[in-house]
Amino acid sequence: MIYIHIPFCKQKCSYCNFHFSTSLNFKDEMLAAMKKEIFLRKDELQNKNLQSLYFGGGTPSILSVDEINSLIDEVLKHFSFDKDIEITLEANPDDLDKSFLKGLSNSYVNRLSIGTQSFFEEDLKLMNRAHNASEAESSIKRAQDFGFENLSIDLIYGSPTSNLEIWKQNLKKTIALEVPHISSYALTVEPKTALENWISKGKVANPKEEEQNEEFYYLSDFLKDHGFDHYEVSNFAKPGFYSRHNSSYWKYKEYLGIGPSAHSYNGHDTRSWNVANNQQYIKKLNSNIIAKETEILSLEDQFNEMIMIGLRTIWGVDLESLNHKFSNKILDTFQNDIKSKVSDGILVVENNHLKIPEKHWFMADGIASDLFII
Repeated sequence: MIYIHIPFCKQKCSYCNFHFSTSLNFKDEMLAAMKKEIFLRKDELQNKNLQSLYFGGGTPSILSVDEINSLIDEVLKHFSFDKDIEITLEANPDDLDKSFLKGLSNSYVNRLSIGTQSFFEEDLKLMNRAHNASEAESSIKRAQDFGFENLSIDLIYGSPTSNLEIWKQNLKKTIALEVPHISSYALTVEPKTALENWISKGKVANPKEEEQNEEFYYLSDFLKDHGFDHYEVSNFAKPGFYSRHNSSYWKYKEYLGIGPSAHSYNGHDTRSWNVANNQQYIKKLNSNIIAKETEILSLEDQFNEMIMIGLRTIWGVDLESLNHKFSNKILDTFQNDIKSKVSDGILVVENNHLKIPEKHWFMADGIASDLFII
């Protein structure tokens, strides 16, 4: 599978620390560099038949449909598409007008991930989103009118401008709009963001973990009552609408990341990441050089990643795979670490898979980190 990072946004959200630029001055040069990177790295993927192509960012919908299609065409020069390929475009509600959606409906793109975040104006203003509450709803309806049934929306809970009652209304609206996939995250305060600055100066209240905990479990119960599977800590889907791309990450499959700051993984022991600087990225590729760093994962690193990722999903960690891949030295320590957690009900073993019961999922990352090999 391939991930393409589009490093442009109209404006900076108050909570975001991803890599992007609000200037489009070098957009054409960036797209040309991305095409060159696709060509230069075409042999890094063992599987040339793609099951997933994902446009993330940044804001991929800031591109025109022709620009999106040109990137897809470049991919098709070097790879084939599975007959059931999932091609996802992350999009902001304010970009999804009729003209854009009409063009997109005639492209290869067959799944939209819409950055809704909230259907309430106060939340959107705090987040400094480019869209308003009306666009949050109308963009989903328009996408459906143009035939996009495979839709996902992002929702953020635990904002200081929200509360449990507002959160309930957000979820009711989502159900009414018949969205089949939801990715939902607690509002987190990242370093060097506007949100962190506002909180440090007392302009905005710090999100409260106990309220986020309550809203997380309400989210899970409510969506399951409406036919959704809670298949990863932050992801919910109707049967048949799991994110194929993200599920591949969680099952340790190989992927190629294109664009500045994009990450790649060979499916075994090697990760790489591109430079998080647009100008350096373009300049290097103009000289046929990929500005990236590579890391060979130690056995301990591989073990820790399998634990962290697996315990966030309904599939859990395959204990047979662990036993096959890792030495007794690592496994003996691991077995000792999980015994008390299993006896306390924090971990369970089902069909030879280690899992965190869903009632403890809000603390999944902390539970997993306790099992890491240092």
